[in-house]
Amino acid sequence: MIGRLAAGRELVPALVAGVGPEQATWRPAPGKWSVLEVVNHLHDEERDDFRRRLDLTLHHPGQEWPPIDPEGWCVERRYNERELGESLARWQAERDASLAWLHGLADPDWSKVHRHPRIGDLRAGDILLSWATHDILHARQLLKLHHAWIGSGGEPYSGTYAGPW
Repeated sequence: MIGRLAAGRELVPALVAGVGPEQATWRPAPGKWSVLEVVNHLHDEERDDFRRRLDLTLHHPGQEWPPIDPEGWCVERRYNERELGESLARWQAERDASLAWLHGLADPDWSKVHRHPRIGDLRAGDILLSWATHDILHARQLLKLHHAWIGSGGEPYSGTYAGPW
């Protein structure tokens, strides 16, 4: 899974390459996130969720996790008012810190458990796997955003010849 996180470090920049300011802040519908919001979400989840919570689970499994509010952060932290290149660089720096931290763990016990109030028992390995999966979920979201952006700007033409989405 650490290898998948390292691959995500390269995947996300590839998925936002060539995105200009207008596309970066564009939302396909009310309540949906923009490319810029996704990148800033990845940054905050990297720093405030996955790495912190995995560290607590490995080293202080009974300690309560700090609260997170990904949906609220999007608004409170004004993700869509930021600059894409800077946001991406901030996320990459956090991912680099995460990878260094993960590689520096001495014989981690991936079976250590944190009791989550909603989900139940989460092992450290579950958190690591979820972290890698989180990258893939948002890679899919970024691809959907590209697809919707291209479709919205191509009218009156249609991209159905490309195949079903």
